[in-house]
Order: sequence, then C-alpha cells, then structure tokens
Amino acid sequence: MKAPLSAKDLKAKREKFIVPGVKQLYSNPPHFVQGRGQYLIDETGREYLDMFAGIVTVAVGHCHTKVTKATIEQVQKLQHTSTIFMTQPMVDLAEKLAEITPGKLTKAYITNSGTEANEGAILNARLASGKNEVIALEHSYHGFSHLANALTGNHGWRPETMAAAGVVFAANAYCYRCPFKKTPDNCSLECAQDVERVIQTQTSGKPAVMIAEPIQGVGGTITPPDGYFQMVKKILDNYGVLFISDEVQTGFGRTGKHMFGISNWDVQPDMITMAKGLGNGTPIGAYITTAEIADATTKQVINTFGGNPVSSATALAVIETIEEEKLMENARVVGDYFMEGLKDMAKDYPIMADVRGKGLMLGVEIAAEDKTPMVQETAKIVEFAKDNGVILGKGGIFGNVIRIKPALSITKENVDTTLGVMRKALDTVAKVAAR
Repeated sequence: MKAPLSAKDLKAKREKFIVPGVKQLYSNPPHFVQGRGQYLIDETGREYLDMFAGIVTVAVGHCHTKVTKATIEQVQKLQHTSTIFMTQPMVDLAEKLAEITPGKLTKAYITNSGTEANEGAILNARLASGKNEVIALEHSYHGFSHLANALTGNHGWRPETMAAAGVVFAANAYCYRCPFKKTPDNCSLECAQDVERVIQTQTSGKPAVMIAEPIQGVGGTITPPDGYFQMVKKILDNYGVLFISDEVQTGFGRTGKHMFGISNWDVQPDMITMAKGLGNGTPIGAYITTAEIADATTKQVINTFGGNPVSSATALAVIETIEEEKLMENARVVGDYFMEGLKDMAKDYPIMADVRGKGLMLGVEIAAEDKTPMVQETAKIVEFAKDNGVILGKGGIFGNVIRIKPALSITKENVDTTLGVMRKALDTVAKVAAR
C-alpha cells in the first residue's frame, strides 16, 4: 500500500486534475486519511475533532463498527443490480422510512443523493398536482442539478447559466436579518404571510408545490420562529399546494427531539426528501410521500444506482444505530449544552451576533454591531480552529456563519474542547482587528 501524499503534494495534484469549482474550505487544508468516531486523522497522524461531520453527513460517527460491518457484508454478497431487478435491501429501507417518517408517508423512491431526491420529489409533485410552478425560500440550498440549482436562493451556489423555469422565491424567516425590519416584539410572521403574496403575484395562483428546509443548512442555520411553518402550511393548503420538507441536513435526529426537523413545528409535510445522514457518508438519498401522491408516478422510471443494495443496507444500519444508541436524545441533551455554552460565550464576544439552531444543528453568525457581515473574520476563526485541531464549517449567504453540525454521538467533553478552541480563535481575531 502506497504511503499517502503530503498535504502540500496532494493539494498541487488536486489543483491539476480537479475542476476549479470544487473548492477547498481552508487556505491550508489537511489531507485526511482516516476517520474514527468524531475524529479525523491526517497523513501525519494528527487528530482533529470533527464538528462538521463531512457537511452534516457522518451522523453516527466515522467508520462506525455496526455500519461498516453492514456495508462490508453486503459488498461481499451483492453490490449492484439496478432498480429494474428485485433486491431486498432497497425494499427493507423503504419500509423502515415509512415507519419513522411522520403521518401517512408510505411510498419511497431511493436515489443516490439529496439533489436527486429533490428532483424526484418535485417531478412527483408536479405529476400529482397537474401543476408546474414551484415555491422555494430565499437563502435556500437544494442541490447541484439544473432544477435544484434553480431552487437555490443563494447566489454563491448558482452558476451563471439560465435557471430552470417555473421557480419563484418567498422571503426567508431570517429573524436576525428580518426582510421586513421587524423584531420579535412586533413580528406578525410577515415572512410566512409572504408565501401568499408570492402565490398571488409571482405565480398563476396555482403552484404545484413548495419546498423548504426546516432549518436552512448552507443558508447559515437559519431557524424559523415558532408558528412560521404552521402558518405557511395553512396558506399552502388553502391554495391546494403540496409541501416538501427538505430534510437532507435536518433529518435523522439531528435537531434532537424528532427524527425529522419539520416535526419540531408539528407540521405534516406531503413529502420528505433526505440524504446525507441517511448513509453516514455512503452515497444515498430518498424521497417519501403518500400513496395517493406516489400513484401519479406510473410511467416507468429507472435509476441505475438508486436503491443500490450496499447503500441501502448501510442506511438501514445507520437508522438502527441512531435508534439503538439513542443518538437523537444525545443530540438534544448535548445540543442544549452546546447552545447554552455558545450563548454564554457570546456575552464576552459581541461579534457572535446571533446564535441559533436546534439539537446538533447549530450556527453562529459573526457580524459587527451594525450587522455588517464579518466574512474575513469568520474564515480566520474556522482556519484557526482547524490549526488547533477542531473542524468547523462556515456558510450563510455572506459566508459569515460558523456551522456546527457534528456526529450525533459527540460528548459534552467534545463540546468543551470546541468552545475552548473557539474562545482562543475569537481572541486572536479580536487582537488582529484591533491593530
């Protein structure tokens, strides 16, 4: 077995052979060669506490024993056939998804990614409703394909090409930067009411579907206020519009109290899309809907790698691990502890302008007193944390939100380590800014 390249040599090789749009998070990136639980290890043997989990993906920890065993056993038995042939893992996974999703969602389509899941759900919704227009939210991210890019309300993730037709955007429930200049004491959920305005002014009045993340991930952990989704769902029902909850990042216990994020607001979606944490790093996605909506998809569809037996067997093991190890409860308890620690730290660092999220889907917006986004400072904090052994993410439409989305198995000790490194990073940034 060849020795791994140094980080410097790998970076040069990557720049030579990988398209330039596949960018690095860091200016000085490590070369990760191994993962174990909540830790990543680089080619020098250095260990990093991974508080971003491969962009909200490694739900039960890197190389989890049960999950890895399920993957290996399936690889050794049957690796691939395609959806036109019968294999049990895909069907068993669909049955399990019907068991753990809210309401009457019983029919699933297993895909390779969240992008494909969102594409498939939109197509199914259009067929079921007989309508075409789609409502999305500003600041959203729904994937890389042509349609998924068109659903993405964030200029940083949309290429300079003609977007797919039939997509309109409603205002986001971004309380810290309220588009209606409201505050919690005078808010009347105008962000939710904006969905009706959009239906009346930007569509035919008969859109097919709305898609929304319960808590926006790439958008910067934007967490809606209580009552938002209830009001939105009521408006959608009044106009006969279906609702897709994009749970690619919020699903599988990440928000703590519920298996899926939308349940935090006691709302029943017509469809749920999912990926990321479902496979713990194995490429997989899915959407699930009611039998009535699914029945509109009768013309033959095929997905060569969708429902792959290896990915499906792995996903089943991931769900079982979340249940058996009570990781959803851990996400709630440790997430609450983390939130308390972040809010306490924010008292000492005013540039921690907004701390938000639920469970282990947390975000910290870095901004000046006048809310000017501190983009360079955010990048420095994330880079400093990496240099000191903690992996954080960043996002938001300005790139000024620290994203904290670790494996659901992290401990309070891991939280304390992260908070300590963040304090040092903030101290360093403050000193540089004062010069």
